[in-house]
Amino acid sequence: MKKIIPVIVAIVLIIIVVIAGFGAKIVEKYSYSDERANLEEYYGITGADDVPIILQDEQVEEHARIWDGVCYFDFATVHKYFNDRFYEDKKEGLLLYTTPDSIIRTEIGTSVYSTSQGETSDEGYVIARYEGDMLYVAADYVKKYTNFSYELFAEPYHMQVYTEWQERQVADISKDTQVRYRGGVKSEILTDVKKGDTVVVLETMENWTKVKTKDAYIGYVENKRLTNQRMEEPIPVTDYEEPVYASISKDYKINLAWHAVYSVAGNDTLKEMLSTTKSVNTISPTWFVLSDNEGNYTSLASKEYVDTAHDMGLEVWALVSNITENTEIDMYELLSKTSTRTHLIDQLMATALEYNLDGLNIDFEDIGVDTGEAFIEFIRELSIPCRENGIVLSVDNYVPMGYNDYYHREEQGVVADYVIIMGYDEHHGNSEETGSVASIDFVENGIANTVAEVPAQKVINAIPFYTRIWETNGGSVSSQVVGMEMANQYIADHNIEKRWDEATCQNYGEYQSGDSFYQVWLEDAESIQVKLNIMKKYEIAGVAEWRLGLETPSIWDTIAEYVSQ
Repeated sequence: MKKIIPVIVAIVLIIIVVIAGFGAKIVEKYSYSDERANLEEYYGITGADDVPIILQDEQVEEHARIWDGVCYFDFATVHKYFNDRFYEDKKEGLLLYTTPDSIIRTEIGTSVYSTSQGETSDEGYVIARYEGDMLYVAADYVKKYTNFSYELFAEPYHMQVYTEWQERQVADISKDTQVRYRGGVKSEILTDVKKGDTVVVLETMENWTKVKTKDAYIGYVENKRLTNQRMEEPIPVTDYEEPVYASISKDYKINLAWHAVYSVAGNDTLKEMLSTTKSVNTISPTWFVLSDNEGNYTSLASKEYVDTAHDMGLEVWALVSNITENTEIDMYELLSKTSTRTHLIDQLMATALEYNLDGLNIDFEDIGVDTGEAFIEFIRELSIPCRENGIVLSVDNYVPMGYNDYYHREEQGVVADYVIIMGYDEHHGNSEETGSVASIDFVENGIANTVAEVPAQKVINAIPFYTRIWETNGGSVSSQVVGMEMANQYIADHNIEKRWDEATCQNYGEYQSGDSFYQVWLEDAESIQVKLNIMKKYEIAGVAEWRLGLETPSIWDTIAEYVSQ
């Protein structure tokens, strides 16, 4: 027995050790970790002035900055999330904000802003500042013109931002606990929450729920720590009242004909050009062409022309174009500087009032993507005196193609009176393949995509009075532009048999001569009728035609029927 007792004791001790070890592992597995997360790593903080942004219920990649106790957003963040009407003039060091009746400006680096009416105000903080090449705008200044809320938290700095106030699910904390980085007792602790605290419920899982705390930590708590789950309707911020952009809207369908005037003598052809037309109620002479980067232009304006048009019951919306042989004109250089935009606008308004114009038609083509912001700022600024003086502002646009979105059609639809689609040049002089100038799908897509951004009652679709005769010789493609009459003559002269092409909804003809293959997609009463039917379908504001003199007289019967409906 004496020999057996030590053995038994040893076995018992081994069992105790094994049980203790196993128990310790169980305790370790199921016990709550008290390790706290590195919050700077959690938020991706890169410096003492760096402020992560929690927008609605998730952290975005953009960060704010804080200087002298003031919170700032970089300019791209302001445009992306808050308000894209702010304009940065890099050349003259200005930050602008344009309303329906005023241009509000501040010199970057100062605390003072002024309005077009000469009023000034000091905000008591630097409104906008550069850090390197990056422009930052004070959040409180953005809030002067935008409805959003923000709350800044410290240790570490981070901010909660709301731009929308939709119904959300919330719950109360039933017992003091922790919010963890992930769902699990071993996950690092982000922050502590107390009994009675309210959290936003973001996602519910089997044992854990993803929540956001009142100080904008997003993590996980155990389901058993949540109670009184309910829906809550936040109170929206309405500090800023959105402005109303009053627009001129005619109570009839617009029928605008562009009149190509290339010399002073061209003004004398108005009556002749209109002699066979029907239902035209708006004429747009091509009078003003930019001449330099300083906001000057050449003018062929004629008071006699305007008086004659008015006597005929027509409004005159003079065209302002950048299409010129002067290759020295740099549209970015012209439009990006506030001083040159102002000069151009002042000159245009003085001319419009001097000649008693009813409207201005802006036709700036082939501007680069880098000029898009400056272009729409020009339209905003021009709209102010046009609005004040009752002058119609219309803007010509390419058919929407994605790559030309930088023309900002949606904003044009807010600040301008009419947005005109140039519904042609589907295949143009530089095209590497033959095809229609304006097939029906091209036209309809242009209208559909425009009215998706612009109110239909502001949209005018322009149709071509021309086509192209295409020649393919080997691998070479070329074309010549011809009007309707000349196209018909070409068909007759070459005994071309026409056939209706369902794909384009146009009469099509072709013929071979030697090594050359010729093709033409005709614009005629039949093709124009189909286009007008599409325009009627979308209930847009009217039609425009490029240009007078290229049409056959009979086409006006077709257009007149559309205009009268």
